[in-house]
Amino acid sequence: MTRVLAVNGSYRDDGVTDRVMDTIVAELADAGAEVEVVLLREHPIEFCLNCRQCTQKPGEDPAQCVQHDDMRELIDKVEQADAYVLAAPTNFGSVTALFKRFMERLTVYAYWPWEQPAPTMRKRQQPRKRAIVVSSCAAPGFLGRLLYTSHRQLKNTADVIGADTVGSLFTGHAARRAGNELPIEIVERARELAHKLL
Repeated sequence: MTRVLAVNGSYRDDGVTDRVMDTIVAELADAGAEVEVVLLREHPIEFCLNCRQCTQKPGEDPAQCVQHDDMRELIDKVEQADAYVLAAPTNFGSVTALFKRFMERLTVYAYWPWEQPAPTMRKRQQPRKRAIVVSSCAAPGFLGRLLYTSHRQLKNTADVIGADTVGSLFTGHAARRAGNELPIEIVERARELAHKLL
């Protein structure tokens, strides 16, 4: 059975990102996957201190952060999963601050001793997992992909934790629909994407 971790960086309940995520999660569960949803808004995560203590020891496993918060538990969940759904709406051209905080704390996946000019990613040489990335924006979806960094940031997050992005969904015109109803083509695309993780 495929274990899927779905990480949602949306600020509010039942918005566009939540609805897309719910569609994907339901499709995965119907197909027999074991799915766990993490709503970052429910987890206290501190800012990365940029102390780089976690980057000093070599190894393929993520290092321990010096901070004691929910991120340790989330890293364990990341490690136990076989595949990922990474989702965050676009705010000011980027992923939300909630998701950005999560991203920055993934520094534990880097080996970067002080004398080394750039980091080496710990998961680069290991067998790759699969990820799909989901975002939404007020602009048309194709423009959002081109103009905003959220899509690239979500894909980068997948890469850091050892996954290849096998599909993505960028929902445009998110601010135009009262009640956050998803167009049928978005629902169908979300269902299709779910099967790429199995």
